[in-house]
Amino acid sequence: QVKVMESGGGSVQPGGSLRLSCAASPVIDSCMAWFRQAPGKQREGVAAIYAGGARTRYAASVAGRFTISQNNGVNMVYLQMNNLKPEDTAMYYCAAGTLQACNTWSLSGPDIALPYFSSWGQGTQVTVSS
Repeated sequence: QVKVMESGGGSVQPGGSLRLSCAASPVIDSCMAWFRQAPGKQREGVAAIYAGGARTRYAASVAGRFTISQNNGVNMVYLQMNNLKPEDTAMYYCAAGTLQACNTWSLSGPDIALPYFSSWGQGTQVTVSS
């Protein structure tokens, strides 16, 4: 089973940028994703990427501002977050799953796909405030 560990969270002002990193061991899984959870809210999908990096999926709330990418050579997945807003404040989690996870995301959305992600990191906190 793939293990994942996040890094790169922090505090930024609105409009700022952060890049989150996810180290996958031993290798990147068929579907990698970022989810987030704010206090008192359900976990929500942010972005997903198919193995190879050719196809990506984004939540409407982050499309155009966030970019998910991966580097298979070093088994890393990244989330570049630009133009951050206070509503982006949350704990961000990296998740790994089979191809079914990404296909389900594509067909039915991240909420339905969430159970298909079998490996989760401990999370990294992102805080956006002035």
